Amino acid sequence: MHPLTDPRVGAMTHDAFEIEWFEEIGSTNTYLMERARGGSPGRQVAVADFQSAGRGRLDRRWEAPPRSALLVSVLVREQLAPEELYLATAVVALSGAAAAERASGARPGLKWPNDLIFEQGKVAGILAEADPTAPGGRPGTTAVVIGMGMNLTWPGPPGVGGTSLLDVSGTTVERDQMLALFLDELDGRLELLGSSQGRRGILAEVERSLVTIGQEVLVELATGQVRGQATGLSPEGFLLVESDDGIIEVAAGDIVHLRPADPGPQA
Repeated sequence: MHPLTDPRVGAMTHDAFEIEWFEEIGSTNTYLMERARGGSPGRQVAVADFQSAGRGRLDRRWEAPPRSALLVSVLVREQLAPEELYLATAVVALSGAAAAERASGARPGLKWPNDLIFEQGKVAGILAEADPTAPGGRPGTTAVVIGMGMNLTWPGPPGVGGTSLLDVSGTTVERDQMLALFLDELDGRLELLGSSQGRRGILAEVERSLVTIGQEVLVELATGQVRGQATGLSPEGFLLVESDDGIIEVAAGDIVHLRPADPGPQA
């Protein structure tokens, strides 16, 4: 039986990743970070039918009905400088977008810093955590856990501006099919992180995929709000926003698009 369709809960091996499956778990991110702190190597994957303590940005709770979404986290340990760790999140986002297109024919765009969106709404959110003190891994690597929740048949609770691949494309995508496509896409992109040329290629792919660039945006920062036009990315992955006070670099913050976004490339 192919490891991606084996319904048993437990550990199994994929060609490029070690996968653990759970009928229910609090949080796949929390679980993998605990494994990282115990010395687990990279390319560990946790998948859940249901998460009872799933989280989004700003610790927002997110509970999808069982098997209505791909709920997956990946532990990676790549040799990235601290200012390049955002690329680990980027390859997960890009791989999710590419897998969605392969499965449904519809490709979401990236909304900086961590959402996959269509014109109809958000289809996936991504949350990353890093611990440079976690033991294990090759010298010079940092443990990074990146979680993704992608809505396959459920658009999310009312009022959150969500959508699903089913709503957008009319295609019912099975969770295991999406996982297989996602890991296939992720495997190649993780390899690219091993060279400076590959990392530049990932950053260029992010810029091509970002529907935030060119948008009028409202940035919610801890110190207040900034309004302006998103013009690009810095080499560190910061969003460049042209405001009345000049170009500012946004390292982290909630972004609101102030006009409808182009849903991104569809082919």
